[in-house]
Amino acid sequence: MSDDAPTLPLPPTCVPLGDQAITVSFGNTLASKTHQRVLSLQQQLESAAPPGLVDIVPAYTTLTAWYDPSRCTYEAIREHVLALTVDEPGDLRPADPRKWIVPVRYNGPDLASVAERTGLTPEEVIARHSERSYEVYLVGFIPGFPFLGKLHPDLVLPRREKPRTRVPAGAVAIAGFQTGIYPLETPGGWHILGHTDLRPFDLGRDPAVLFRTGDLVRFEALP
Repeated sequence: MSDDAPTLPLPPTCVPLGDQAITVSFGNTLASKTHQRVLSLQQQLESAAPPGLVDIVPAYTTLTAWYDPSRCTYEAIREHVLALTVDEPGDLRPADPRKWIVPVRYNGPDLASVAERTGLTPEEVIARHSERSYEVYLVGFIPGFPFLGKLHPDLVLPRREKPRTRVPAGAVAIAGFQTGIYPLETPGGWHILGHTDLRPFDLGRDPAVLFRTGDLVRFEALP
């Protein structure tokens, strides 16, 4: 999938996921307008939830709605979803997305290698990484991990050939056209540029997950 690939709006397709969920797909190409359609459907379902709706899980180009089969049928959920996607507004971006500033110490173990591979200086890598706002495309992989895009084209690199067995919580990293923040210590194959004390996931906080799809995140370099 490419965040820059031109796409034409496609009618959504619906498929059952087991006997308790429906997955709505807007195609298989990640583009800003496609993701906005996912967010639009999420917002509409949250404001006009059909009986029996249990949970909503948005992703890059799909949305999965979980429901209680004792209160609702797949056909009823499907009909409700398709009715919400008939007349979509021209501007699907949330009117007032939540905005976050994430302070970062750009002292990561991969900063120098990223600079070398991209032909930039470490200072230029930091500047390009922190110059723009990123949209939260997806929260997953591990609890609270935000997949943020899109990355400056100069910084696009494949994942590390050999993933680390331990990436510390708070690591700020890049891979492909995305950047993200590791909320917990976990294995990982992204290039680590720095570290933040901000915690995307904290069981002692309500809600435990800090970011949600559609939020805008900007990184700020600490001295």
